Amino acid sequence: MKITVLCTDPVHPVNRYLDKWISEVKHRHSVDLARSSSELSEGDFLFLVSCSEIVKPEHRENYSHTLLLHASDLPKGRGWSPHIWEIVNGGDTITLSLLEAEDSVDTGRLWLKCQMPITKTALWYDVNNQLFDAEIKLMNKAVERYRNIQPCAQNPNSEPTYHRKRTPRDSQLDPCQSIADQFNLIRMCDPGRYPAWFELHGQKYKLTLEKLDNA
Repeated sequence: MKITVLCTDPVHPVNRYLDKWISEVKHRHSVDLARSSSELSEGDFLFLVSCSEIVKPEHRENYSHTLLLHASDLPKGRGWSPHIWEIVNGGDTITLSLLEAEDSVDTGRLWLKCQMPITKTALWYDVNNQLFDAEIKLMNKAVERYRNIQPCAQNPNSEPTYHRKRTPRDSQLDPCQSIADQFNLIRMCDPGRYPAWFELHGQKYKLTLEKLDNA
């Protein structure tokens, strides 16, 4: 099996999981990791993982299957960073969808879905671990069971919703509100990539959250 994974962000935390997966399956499949659609060739599977490009038909047609991973219960939550928006808005479950890539974003037929409960104490890296583990499992299932998977259209009776791209402004805290009221936002802010911050007395501050054990 010839597989390509397109992940356009070389510093995204998912890369560690992709590297591990590639090393585990390389004795069974030929797997390439690409950073841009310009690097794509041809093969059996093209997986789009944390990919910010819209892959054009001329690239997709060179693969038997072009699939993307999206962390929402499609057609709800199309667009950017759906699992972040979900948890920040009070959700306690993430749905991960594996679907076919199309010209219109997040509209393709669904191959697989799985749900992950998110505890109220989980921080951004805990959620990443759950999500990236689930992504690898769905990729494995697609490769191993593709002959038995029947893709289905997204529910036409479910009204699609869309998320915009998050900006640094979305990580801003209100110093006049309690930690408890803003905890879902604080815990989902990656301190290295998208830190939580607030402004007080004309000065901006970065807030970092870490777990402490009971001892």
